[in-house]
Amino acid sequence: MNWLISDAWAQGSITGGQGGYVSLIMLGGMFAVFWFLLIRPQQKRAKEHKAMIESLAKGDEVVTSGGVLGRVTQLGPSYVSVEIADKVEIKVQRPAIQTVLPKGTLKAAND
Repeated sequence: MNWLISDAWAQGSITGGQGGYVSLIMLGGMFAVFWFLLIRPQQKRAKEHKAMIESLAKGDEVVTSGGVLGRVTQLGPSYVSVEIADKVEIKVQRPAIQTVLPKGTLKAAND
């Protein structure tokens, strides 16, 4: 039965002695591409969002992450009260504020 299975002999490296350096350079290049195309823009957006949340003030018109439009009425360290209709307020976490709208947007949205 051994005559059906031939012996397998290991062959030498095809790439030669410089293969290790080329692999490291390619790995570093791929990391650089991921850094500049994925990681860096994500960090920039997170930094801008944090600055926007810290600069919230009473009277700002905002959109929450759930798509609710409203006006900021109270600010706390971790929660914000948002008036979504006359005498109707909801409390949301600060990070749930997605966008600060230009003044007058709510009035235009109601027309």
